[in-house]
Amino acid sequence: MKRDHYAMVINGERVEGGAGETFETYDPAKGEMLATVAKAHEEDAEKAVQAARNAFDHGKWRKYPVGKRSRVLNNIAGIMRKRFKELIEMEVLNSGKSIGAAQVQVNQAIEDFEFYAGAIVGHRGNVNNMPYGFFNYTHKEPVGVCAQIIPWNYPMMMAAWKIAPALAAGCSVVVKPASLTPVTAILLNEICHEAGVPEGVVNTVPGSGQVVGDYLVQHEDVNKVAFTGSTPTGKDIMGKASDTLKRITLELGGKSPNIVFEDADMEAAVAGSLFGIFFNTGQSCEARSRMFVHESIYDEFMERFIEKTKKLKSGDPFDKGTHLGSIISRDQVDVIDGYVQSARDEGATIVTGGKVMHVEGFENGHWYEPTVITDVTPDMKAVQEEIFGPVVVVEKFTDEKEVVKRANDTKYGLGSAIWTTNQARATRVAHQIQAGIVMVNSPFSAFPGTPFGGYKESGFGRELAVESLDLYMEDKSVLSYYGSKPLNPFGI
Repeated sequence: MKRDHYAMVINGERVEGGAGETFETYDPAKGEMLATVAKAHEEDAEKAVQAARNAFDHGKWRKYPVGKRSRVLNNIAGIMRKRFKELIEMEVLNSGKSIGAAQVQVNQAIEDFEFYAGAIVGHRGNVNNMPYGFFNYTHKEPVGVCAQIIPWNYPMMMAAWKIAPALAAGCSVVVKPASLTPVTAILLNEICHEAGVPEGVVNTVPGSGQVVGDYLVQHEDVNKVAFTGSTPTGKDIMGKASDTLKRITLELGGKSPNIVFEDADMEAAVAGSLFGIFFNTGQSCEARSRMFVHESIYDEFMERFIEKTKKLKSGDPFDKGTHLGSIISRDQVDVIDGYVQSARDEGATIVTGGKVMHVEGFENGHWYEPTVITDVTPDMKAVQEEIFGPVVVVEKFTDEKEVVKRANDTKYGLGSAIWTTNQARATRVAHQIQAGIVMVNSPFSAFPGTPFGGYKESGFGRELAVESLDLYMEDKSVLSYYGSKPLNPFGI
């Protein structure tokens, strides 16, 4: 149920900040205040780190048999399923996303805990070949206290992506949710304790990234940082974390190519390309925001694509017929519009959209029209930089070699999509695209079990997969001698 106020969670308890301050969080679809939230400062972050440190060093969570930790993760998933409607409602209210998008994302958050509940049971070290008389095995141990910094575009799903593998590995965590969307991360923390996670193992401290986030990143008792967000912030985190040589996972920005070859299934490519850019109102790091269409099918493809774009429905996020929810904030609307106007000023054509939207009944909310831009050149700002909104730039191409080069002409390398009925071409191009995710004839980029992460300035480390467990674990090598004669290497 909706509350008027949300406290932070430290050591298993709802607590207010030491300074007694709060901040307001909003419903971006209406532009109205949703609730007040306890505002954390450095002293609160310190309490959360010490609670997590004590739980890790002296608590029982990391000592639980993996089967017991697995059962608790499944308990978390079970409670989330029972509270599914509530979690969806709060995700819609705090982020402005459509209910359809929220349902997909909350469901995947649940599946993340179920996935890692199973994955950890079979995650083990190795016995290695050694010279006669020696025995060596590797033992996996949790890395320690993890700071997890969550973005505003997928508040609950991104929290689950980080909390689930950390808990499965036996770590303790301090979560810093985005200030714009803290509500569902707080609810998830409370669910973790209800499900049987011991006090201090999961802590949530909402507050400023420059204050709370920086404090966690530089804290000597934090062993690992996992961050999803912008590339500039990721670079800043990497520099600050280097002082204590923390392990870090960075999932950063993107400017993902969407390549439509001449032999593509036209209907599938149009529908998939539409979803690829406009899902979550384009506020996705792997949104396929650069579209390349073969010149021989360009006119037909664009006619269909623009027709479908114009049919997209924006409005009441709780209406099941709504395709696009709101933009997260007025500032982000201004950012999006700035990119669109820069494209226009540089000679591009705004085929449809291209302006702030006013939605009946939601006049004070933050909305932007789904926008298609053509006649662009590779050097344009809107082509090179991440817009993070419902805006796609479209270019023609002539041949495979050319489009691969142009697709890779970006500092980013997170997602990409290929539309072709030629399997050899699909495989060949997929192997040449410099991106962590290549979608072939599908608009979907993430399922539990599929590694998600980027190349180049889109970050490093992979989430959502079995391999992600190793990001939260240390490999300890244990080497034993079992020979009958004592070893005497110096012969003295």
